[in-house]
Amino acid sequence: MAPELMYRRNRCIECGECAASCLREAIALEANRISIDRKRCNSCDECSQKCPTSALAVVGKEVIVEEVMKEIDKDAIFYDESEGGVTFSGGEPLLQFDFLNALLDECNERGIHTAVDTCGYASLEIVEKISDKVDLFLYDIKLMDDKDHKKYTGVSNKAILRNFEKLARNGNDILVRFPIVPGANDGRDNVAKTAEFVLSEGIKRICLLPYHRAGIEKYRSLGRVYRLRKIEPLPDQKLTKIKKRLESFGLDVKIGGG
Repeated sequence: MAPELMYRRNRCIECGECAASCLREAIALEANRISIDRKRCNSCDECSQKCPTSALAVVGKEVIVEEVMKEIDKDAIFYDESEGGVTFSGGEPLLQFDFLNALLDECNERGIHTAVDTCGYASLEIVEKISDKVDLFLYDIKLMDDKDHKKYTGVSNKAILRNFEKLARNGNDILVRFPIVPGANDGRDNVAKTAEFVLSEGIKRICLLPYHRAGIEKYRSLGRVYRLRKIEPLPDQKLTKIKKRLESFGLDVKIGGG
């Protein structure tokens, strides 16, 4: 991921050191409040070096395959003892296909179990190229209706469902993950159609991922708009009801990441 400047307002003492050190004049102290022009900011890290309270920090960095594998190799002994391995997540790892593909090759050579956490939104060519290199796909399915999928995610679900079918028919190990967002995809019809689709491809494991609000502060710190801020987490009673409905179709259902 590209570096970005994170501003933790609760740590800031409004001393102005960051504004004084910014060569691009992207930071200003006005009325005892820090503002950041993110179009000017190039995440040079100069401001965070001057900040006495670590209210500013540059997060994210670009790395090469060798650097990632060096970190992975540090835990090799734990993979052997736990029968675990490496999960490539994100964001969306398939958006960085060449990098992901190279890492999968390295892990395969070392005999390290690999999992890819994906929403499945990619070309069929990409999915086919990595299908035999991945031991487990953690596959998100959010909405079965294409119009609703476009409404809430901005894209069609056709490629997602097609890729799921391809992996299932290829015999890949798939753990379905069903992120539940209240008011968006928790209706009876979507729950039923999701169950029917998953079972039609011979997959029986599914994890319910309850919506949470843990990302709100991170969005604020990165100067981004959190569009779901008005949505509240689903009550446990409703979540249990969805779990039982999925189980009624014959699915093995867990709440959480699995």
